[in-house]
Amino acid sequence: MTTNLETNRDIATTSWMKLSFYAISILFNVCLIAQVLTVGVAYFTDPTWWHIHVWLVRGYSGLALILLAGSLVAPFSDKIRSLAASLPVLLGLQFCSIHLKTPLHLEVLHPLSGFTLFYVSSSLVHRLSREVFNKSDVVTNA
Repeated sequence: MTTNLETNRDIATTSWMKLSFYAISILFNVCLIAQVLTVGVAYFTDPTWWHIHVWLVRGYSGLALILLAGSLVAPFSDKIRSLAASLPVLLGLQFCSIHLKTPLHLEVLHPLSGFTLFYVSSSLVHRLSREVFNKSDVVTNA
């Protein structure tokens, strides 16, 4: 038998986990935006910005694994879990498309997989905002 205090603690823990997950997904998305901006500056203005572009992906790619793990631990919908699971896969495709030299010229897929990565990340943030801040969920859990 659970007491009201235990139930409230479970709800608070779940809310804390969801809010943390939401904050990490926003950070991941902001890092993607910064990476796109730095590659634009590197290509059109100053090639030295390329190092920042590369440094960013090395710095934030671990967040994709944190998001994947968080989606499996916290009580999220299957849609959020699938979006979070696709982030490391898409980052892997990004890495392969730029580093693997094949006669198929996979590097042409780099911008497309980058766009897909940004789309999935943005979709995750929007979906999470609906799930974390759902008014009907707040009323039923209060």
